[in-house]
Amino acid sequence: MQNAEENQTFLMMTVHNVRMIDPRLKVLQMVSHHGTVTAAAAALNYTPSAVSYQLRQLAEELGTELVVQSGRGIKLTAAARTVLRHAEVLHAQVERAYAELAATTDELSGSFTLCGFSTAATRLLPPAASALREHYPHARVRVIEAEPERCFDLLLSGDADLALVINTADLPPSADERFDQRPLVDDPLDLVVPRGHRLADRTRVRLADAADEQWIVGRPDSSYHQLMRAACMSAGFSPNIAHYADEWETGTALVAHHFGVILVSRLARLHDWPVVRIPLHGEPAPARRILAATRLGGSTHPMARTALTTITTTAKTLLPPP
Repeated sequence: MQNAEENQTFLMMTVHNVRMIDPRLKVLQMVSHHGTVTAAAAALNYTPSAVSYQLRQLAEELGTELVVQSGRGIKLTAAARTVLRHAEVLHAQVERAYAELAATTDELSGSFTLCGFSTAATRLLPPAASALREHYPHARVRVIEAEPERCFDLLLSGDADLALVINTADLPPSADERFDQRPLVDDPLDLVVPRGHRLADRTRVRLADAADEQWIVGRPDSSYHQLMRAACMSAGFSPNIAHYADEWETGTALVAHHFGVILVSRLARLHDWPVVRIPLHGEPAPARRILAATRLGGSTHPMARTALTTITTTAKTLLPPP
């Protein structure tokens, strides 16, 4: 019993000691992540002057320069990168300490925040939040809808604990030691055509079957746009893009009025528009890979495990294997 109590005391001291300097380390992390004080301030909901002040304060306490001018911007010094390397170890340590402490507590309190892109926030996160509320009635559970890049900002700043994101080239690599990232599920894209369309009575189609159609796609800088164009090129054609729509509802409305066809996430609901959703088969059959991400060490927290279990079960129900 004494060893268990001593271990818990040590874990609590570890958490307390790291938290004493954690806010300034987070600021330094965000400056490193975004490359500018202005972008880091925006991500943290601080003013640029507040970020600069905290950097100066940390530098004075450590007795070394952390950033220097580089043209019109700044760059981190070697000392700053050393601090960051150790900060990442400390952050992972405190996440594991919190997880261990939580595992010894009968009634968890505190807060736990889930974040994710729009489709995940609609279909996957509400059941997870409901499960957390049921299992941990004394905890505060929040859901934040956010684009994938913003989700990683929320994790880094401590404003979110678990994120669902679409895997794209713009995200931190899987080897990034600040995060635990794991593939969760592949979300196939289905072809959506108006009722009465020449393909509407098919149970499955190849992407090339729609090569001559007018297409409705996301804006050119979106990951969905890039995925759709790459799939079409792999199928042997360049899509004739007629309209741009970032929301599934907008794109489906255009399809319903015979303005073209669209590829829609299988997780997305199409409501009552007069359209037909047709699964794709053969190659290519594009899909969005959904990842679950936490801060390094955070995936072992009991609330994270409960949320991930619920999300995985929900995804299997909504996206059964073919």
